Amino acid sequence: MDRNLLTIGCALCFATCGLASVANAAEQASTVFEDVSALKLQPVDDAILANQTGKGIAGDIISGVVINLLSQWQLPNGVTAVASGAISVVTNTLNQASVQVNSSASVTGPNGTWGSGANRNASASGGQNVSVNGVSQITQVAGNGNLGTNQALIDFDASPGSLTGGSYNNATSAAASNANGSVTASVSLANGGISIALQTPGGVAAQTIAPASAQQAGMIAQLLQIAGNNQQVANQLQLHLQTQQMSASMLRQIGVLQALQNSVRR
Repeated sequence: MDRNLLTIGCALCFATCGLASVANAAEQASTVFEDVSALKLQPVDDAILANQTGKGIAGDIISGVVINLLSQWQLPNGVTAVASGAISVVTNTLNQASVQVNSSASVTGPNGTWGSGANRNASASGGQNVSVNGVSQITQVAGNGNLGTNQALIDFDASPGSLTGGSYNNATSAAASNANGSVTASVSLANGGISIALQTPGGVAAQTIAPASAQQAGMIAQLLQIAGNNQQVANQLQLHLQTQQMSASMLRQIGVLQALQNSVRR
């Protein structure tokens, strides 16, 4: 599962560097999602990116990968739903991979639906039926005073500490809800992919990473559907990549291989 996800996920995520979509229906005071709106971009040379497509964790470039997904929803009545999922794969000097996973979900705050901001006269639908080969970010908003953010970013050439310093519970799924089930949060790491979903009276937030199959290419999707008022919602995807230094011997081997390939083409 892990190798399949990472081989496809890495190739797709190179296209997501700095992608962000923000829907802000009205001026708002500071929120708990202030950190989400601050993009941190790291330029990557075209020559480097050209060598990455299709490289897996056992390739000759990428030596460590961490994928973090986080979805948060704060309703105006104080209810907060959070779901997160992560996969970490780091190789040692013998090119042996160490794999860790993490999943968590929580719903906190009042159990009643009063003051949730749900608007029965508003609807946002259709986005969940969109199928894209590659990366998609969809935001559908029907209401007033809402703040919604889809963000995907890459930290290229991450330090070893950022790859191994996290806390992992090795749980492949998690779910939570309030007492009456009106707010739910779930995360699942299965079938070579990751999926996160938040369901509230004010709408839906979801993130999906699906590997390629015989029927379709791989997919990374972020979806926000807000049908309420004064909702604060955020989807975050972070990809940390670490590259290994190539020895002089390896560089010579690659040079010889490229020369042979060019000779054959002629």
